[in-house]
Amino acid sequence: MLTRKPYEQLMSEFDWALPERLNMAAQACDDWAAHAPERPAIIDLTQGMQTVSYAQLQRLSWRVQATLYDRGLVPGDRVGVLLSQGPLCAAAHIAIWRAGAISVPLFKLFKRDALTSRVSLARIDQVVTDDEGRQMLEGLPVVCMCEHDLPAVASVQPNHETRSEDPAVIIFTSGTTGAPKGALHAHRVLTGHLPGVEISHDFLGQPGDCLWTPADWAWIGGLFDVLMPGLALGVPVVAARMAKFSTEDCIKICQQGYVRNVFFPPTALRMLKADDVAISGLRSVASGGEPLGAEMLDWGHRAFGLTINEFYGQTECNMVASSCSTLFDPTPGAIGKAVPGHRVSVIDATGSETSDEGDIAIARGSASMMLEYWDNPQETRTKFRGDWMLTGDRGRLEDNTLVFVGREDDVITSAGYRIGPAEIEDCLLTHPAVATVGVVGKPDPLRTQIVKAYVVTKPDARVDVSDLQNWVKERLATYLYPREIQFLDSLPMTVTGKVIRKELRARAAAEAVV
Repeated sequence: MLTRKPYEQLMSEFDWALPERLNMAAQACDDWAAHAPERPAIIDLTQGMQTVSYAQLQRLSWRVQATLYDRGLVPGDRVGVLLSQGPLCAAAHIAIWRAGAISVPLFKLFKRDALTSRVSLARIDQVVTDDEGRQMLEGLPVVCMCEHDLPAVASVQPNHETRSEDPAVIIFTSGTTGAPKGALHAHRVLTGHLPGVEISHDFLGQPGDCLWTPADWAWIGGLFDVLMPGLALGVPVVAARMAKFSTEDCIKICQQGYVRNVFFPPTALRMLKADDVAISGLRSVASGGEPLGAEMLDWGHRAFGLTINEFYGQTECNMVASSCSTLFDPTPGAIGKAVPGHRVSVIDATGSETSDEGDIAIARGSASMMLEYWDNPQETRTKFRGDWMLTGDRGRLEDNTLVFVGREDDVITSAGYRIGPAEIEDCLLTHPAVATVGVVGKPDPLRTQIVKAYVVTKPDARVDVSDLQNWVKERLATYLYPREIQFLDSLPMTVTGKVIRKELRARAAAEAVV
């Protein structure tokens, strides 16, 4: 765990010190089960209120591992995990890693084609799931294993010796910029997430800390921003399922689980803000995935009584930059500073660092960086520029603080200006009538592109185009206002709650042709 020191000292003194032999099953479960077996690991709200100790989690993982072996598992096999939040989901990953195999989290909201493509791409033979998941996978060439298929007890299962660089998990990207790709991560990936998770929660691991997120554990944000780091740090993790996010259920979960630390995706924060929800008793709130504006941070002070810490990363290399209110004051409109152990910068087309706007990139050496895209060497090569991994995002550094401009494809060129959609979206979201918004560039023969906003209003809200245009003109700049605004009932979203701007761009391009 990090020791609370000045930020500059943390950065200069940090050393990954990765051991040659490393297995995430030991980090997340077995080490704690050996030294503190009754320590709470998971607070399970999926079936009433049950506390699962590290010893119980270990025994459940042994049952999974024994069954996988009975069905022919060998090291290096890919095993799907199609489960929502719950003890079995955690135990399945732990069992797979302990056996030297590779886990592949799968999302319960995937439809048939999405599941089929991922099973095929990862060449999955076995899937740990439940009865609902078994039905979803019916007809696919996989063997399904549910909890009722497991033996009542299982003996101690062997820990396959793995190195820190050995493959452990394939996490598919959400596909916001193309077809989903499988990011293959090594056993060091959990170690690589720990500093960022600790920093983003103002040094997670304080007495009484208890961690939860509404994000599904099938995504890197749920699995490695919350579940596995919480288990590795000895912080109880709340498991709770919501078929659909609701502010009422969110409040109930925080109360019932005695939650003190939450990772809220930006979409969840916007819903809480729209319903004017306040949650007391939290010690830290972290958010990542999209930048938050100053208005959201101000609301966070009122709603939670604390500063929301933003963090930055992606499936390929996560938790590399973060805010931390106990170390430094947040900069409105900026994400934060590099997390100890990671080097994050902005580079130009030649791969040189620049003080101007450029490509946000991460230097090789980050422990949370993927090994490669699974079975896709061409995409792996294009992901790197020299010793830098490209994030696909545009940004700039101001006083060593990362300012996010937008996805590389999202940047709008209008009348000579390069415009990032994020600040326009943030501005529009401060309007009392706006629930959510997506901003893109629409082709224009005079200006190259114009700024177009697709807006979803709050129920019963009344607002017209000129009101919103003036709102932006008065708060940002006249050249930034959306020259076109279209009201929609909903926006295209990924399963992780991000606006799919490429669909909005395609829509705007089609409108321009017409």
